[in-house]
Amino acid sequence: MRAFHFKAEYNQLLTPEIVAYLTQIHEYKGQQNLFIEAKADALSSLLEVARIQSTEASNRIEGIITTDDRLKKIVREKTMPQTRSEKEIAGYRDVLATIHESHDYIPPRPSVILQLHRDLYKYSGKSIGGSFKNSDNVIAEELPDGQQIVRFKPVPAWETLEAITALCDAFQTAAQDAELDPLLLIPIFVLDFLCIHPFNDGNGRMSRLLTLLLLYRSGYLVGKYISIEKLISDTKETYYEALQASSCNWHEGTNDYAPFVTYMLGVLAAAYRDFESRIELLTTKGLSKPDRVREIIKNHLGKITKSEIMAKCPDISQITVQRALADLLKNGEVTKLSGGRYTSYAWNRERDNK
Repeated sequence: MRAFHFKAEYNQLLTPEIVAYLTQIHEYKGQQNLFIEAKADALSSLLEVARIQSTEASNRIEGIITTDDRLKKIVREKTMPQTRSEKEIAGYRDVLATIHESHDYIPPRPSVILQLHRDLYKYSGKSIGGSFKNSDNVIAEELPDGQQIVRFKPVPAWETLEAITALCDAFQTAAQDAELDPLLLIPIFVLDFLCIHPFNDGNGRMSRLLTLLLLYRSGYLVGKYISIEKLISDTKETYYEALQASSCNWHEGTNDYAPFVTYMLGVLAAAYRDFESRIELLTTKGLSKPDRVREIIKNHLGKITKSEIMAKCPDISQITVQRALADLLKNGEVTKLSGGRYTSYAWNRERDNK
């Protein structure tokens, strides 16, 4: 079994691109604390939107889906899960809530990871919840013709407990070193966790939940208000490319963590940028709600859907957004790009140039 040397890997990651990300995110973190203290009331609406998006996106990456209406009711605990997918969605909802509310009391230890995995499957009736894998698994890619190619062979089942224990111990030791930035230690841990692939099922979802847990424990709380899982889902191809690049030669201990670390830092920086812009929209003085809808579309490059507008300003009702869109269309400030369920809108920039 390979060893885990966080400090050695850390020193190889201090590239100009990564250092620039670290500087940017540190600055955002300082602003984050000011926002949270001063704008607590405004942030409550962002919390619910992020919970729904995170639960939906993390499960969708794994092909676990339900209708939008059912998803919202399940996340809000307004209905009981019925299908297999809905039961796994409900499990994710509960684990996410536990991490949101109690992250400071949830250390990254093997026994705790097993408890979180148990709760992920508590509605499904599967016996695999809360147990490490009992057979070897592989990470495979299915080609268009149905053929499967093995991309990575994780740690064998009999080594899993030893590997997870060693990983958690090494992380805890590194996390106590004040010279090591947790922003680099966390994606290293997550990459190693995914390469161990300790469960028969649920490894991807657990990796994203652990990412949030470790970020929150280090004071990076943006994932509560902006869905990091959605940002990963929206860039899924890049995520898998970075994961594959960083897992190459992992068993030999000569893999390059930089692609995955850079990707995850980029996602976190994007979340903070989104957080900052949404806070500005929520707290803009002197703008009516229709004017805020107008500013969202005007400042958005390309097309935007009604649901995306509502996600950016969750305190504005659907009726108000619809009325604002109707007025903007009537005035020619906005153009409608498509019809049906996924109607989108764009700012009429040609009109600005006249």
